[in-house]
Amino acid sequence: MNKASAIFPRNFRKDLPIAVRGEGSWIFTADGRRLLDASGQAAVVSIGHGVAEIGGAIAEQASQIAFAHTTQFHSAPAEKLAKRLLALAPPNFRDGGRVYFTSGGSEATETAIKLARQYWLECGDASRFRVISRHQSYHGSTLGAMSVSGNVGRRAPYQPLLAEWGHIAPCFCYHCPFHLEFPECGLACANDLETLLQSSAENVAGFIFEPVVGATLGAAAPPDGYVARIAEICRRHNILLIADEIMSGMGRTGTPFAVQHWNVEPDLILVGKGIASGYAPLGAVLVSRQIAEAFERGTGAFQHGFTYQAHHVATAAGNAVLDFIESRKLFEHVPAVAQQLRSHLKPLETHPNVGEIRGLGLLLGIEFVKDKSTREAFPREENIAEKIRQAALAENVLTYPSQGCVDGSRGDHVLLAPPFVLTPAESEIIARALGAAVARVFSI
Repeated sequence: MNKASAIFPRNFRKDLPIAVRGEGSWIFTADGRRLLDASGQAAVVSIGHGVAEIGGAIAEQASQIAFAHTTQFHSAPAEKLAKRLLALAPPNFRDGGRVYFTSGGSEATETAIKLARQYWLECGDASRFRVISRHQSYHGSTLGAMSVSGNVGRRAPYQPLLAEWGHIAPCFCYHCPFHLEFPECGLACANDLETLLQSSAENVAGFIFEPVVGATLGAAAPPDGYVARIAEICRRHNILLIADEIMSGMGRTGTPFAVQHWNVEPDLILVGKGIASGYAPLGAVLVSRQIAEAFERGTGAFQHGFTYQAHHVATAAGNAVLDFIESRKLFEHVPAVAQQLRSHLKPLETHPNVGEIRGLGLLLGIEFVKDKSTREAFPREENIAEKIRQAALAENVLTYPSQGCVDGSRGDHVLLAPPFVLTPAESEIIARALGAAVARVFSI
């Protein structure tokens, strides 16, 4: 990091380029490079960079009123966006559902934890407070969000500060924690929730999961029947089902929300990232009709709040992004774009160190293994994912690397989540750059 910088960086040992402009799927840097954003900047950018209409909508709203505190004023752009989000959601969110806006995904998770707790208080059951989740999961960086996250590496530095509410097995067929194969496994990973609840269901408020696991497992999608089984177990034990769609939602997998691939109705849906495509800090919790009505019948007040919730400018950006998506039918466009990218990536699957290319829609992961026959991971210290990122960057393509998908420490993958406006030519550039990166990293 430049010692003259006043910024506290994510990593003091990394020198990063300065982004000065974006256009479509490309980012331009101060030193004159043009980089293809194959990761959508951590699955955030959906409509592409530099869309003038969004900037115009933000400027127009800011020139009228940028901020008014939600304890004293309502917001027209927030109301409009909330109604549009509920119209995209599963049926149990329509006609009585509500939306709680935040400044990002971690705040959405914090909000959901508190909503789950207070919902049971509104229902007269003060015993329920635990929100359980899965090992290897990640739901945000605040302390509450870290408590429900199950990723060993991300939790480790803050372990003394974190609540231990319980975790079940991840849903990860490529590295099945039970060493079974689908479908003979009988969905053992889903049944692990049943096992946990048999011994301690009485104080569980909810279960949170990513329908398609993003950063920590590299776009691991569930097998048929998994999401429905999880939902059925939650209903039977009378606990809330919380779908973390911060990465997989807002069209990223080809439907507005990933749970819609399996016709499941959660009680809460978390969104972030793509809700404003990076044009403003924005997240939200979609609250189903049943949950909202419990608050209306009860105390009528949610004991929680953020200064910038339902921010006028941020929600105006969200509306402008949704306008752009709808006018160009980008949700419907995602499956075709995803198919073309998978087609260009397919030759990589034959490489002896490419274990699996997985995912759903435009949320894809490529895992790298030491031994393809045994799926053995590289030692963590070899830092393969970062080497792939650097090699792809040398080809002017940006990817999102991560380690720990196998056990929280070992396991290397890169995440691909390009903008929905990706062209066939750009798809080919991504595949070519990754091919060159793999050849360079594994030629040593």
